[in-house]
Amino acid sequence: MPDVTPLWFFVPPVVKGFSTRRPRSSFLLAHCYTVRAMKRSLQQIAEAVGARLLGDGRVEVVGVASMASATKGDLIFVEDEKHLAAALQSAAAAVIVGESVAGVTSTMPLLVTDHPKLAFARAARLLHHAGARDSVEQPCVSATADVHASAVLGPGVRVEERAVVGDRVQIGDNTRIGAGCAIGAGVKIGHDCEIYPLVTMYPGTTLGDRVIVHAGAVLGSDGFGYVRDRQTGHYEKFPQVGRLVIEDDVEIGANTTIDRGALDETRIHRGAKIDNLVHIGHNCQIGEDAVIAAQTGLSGSIVIENGVVLGGQVGIGEHARIGEGVMLGGQGGVLPNKILRGKGVAFWGTPAQPLRQYLKQLATLARLAKKE
Repeated sequence: MPDVTPLWFFVPPVVKGFSTRRPRSSFLLAHCYTVRAMKRSLQQIAEAVGARLLGDGRVEVVGVASMASATKGDLIFVEDEKHLAAALQSAAAAVIVGESVAGVTSTMPLLVTDHPKLAFARAARLLHHAGARDSVEQPCVSATADVHASAVLGPGVRVEERAVVGDRVQIGDNTRIGAGCAIGAGVKIGHDCEIYPLVTMYPGTTLGDRVIVHAGAVLGSDGFGYVRDRQTGHYEKFPQVGRLVIEDDVEIGANTTIDRGALDETRIHRGAKIDNLVHIGHNCQIGEDAVIAAQTGLSGSIVIENGVVLGGQVGIGEHARIGEGVMLGGQGGVLPNKILRGKGVAFWGTPAQPLRQYLKQLATLARLAKKE
């Protein structure tokens, strides 16, 4: 049995505005749990992450930890050979190591792979996912949640305290809606999503499967679009009637805001990872597996192609395009309508330019300063 602490919430026979594909009677006594990781043998973990096992595969692992904080039952990893000795002397149950140290003599079991950090991340997800999903036998809808009668909730959905789920909302299987969330009319959320507390989704927003949205994020709000009347100098709002589409396996950080399209759509493509405190303006297109670090701001109608990496505090002007695989360093700036191209090329500075060119300019400026 999983190591869990049960919490019991009685849901009265009629929950205001509640509807689901399951009969309401199945929700009258909902089970909620605070969950720790589920035990897995090293053999199971090795098979799941594609690692080669050296040692006793029957050893059980219950969690992951850093080398310094590891205790019995924890799994750790090392990427550098210089840290291997310390890892083998730790209290951990096993270590994930690279192929370069596979020949080491050790009484501690080893999982050998060519990418230890990636294998460690996959093992952590396996342990967490197993504990969370295997222990939840029934959905949990808080008595304080307000779920509209027309909303459709799949099996295993959890709606926590004081969340509001609006008209015609669709929520896929095993998705969790955190406390205090506001899910607007017509929102569609896929299966196995994790929506943390106080997230706001404006009407018409669509999320794919396995999307993670951290606390305080605002999805689908109006874009910053106005038209100036030349005669009066006053600004009038341009229509913001498009939509926001977030595809599968996207993660969105805390207090990040993503505007819907003005007339068409803003789209975050599969696998994109967006950090905390990022703003993405209306009509933007964020490519697959793009990574955007904290405090980055994107104006409207920007295209970020697949595999782009944007550092912290990057600023990009409207209608700019960042080509596939470009890396833009922290505090880099791209002027409106500009295009950056070069897969694997690092850009830096404002206006952004290839790193080598940018460093040459800095050196030249330093020499000129010394002459004065």
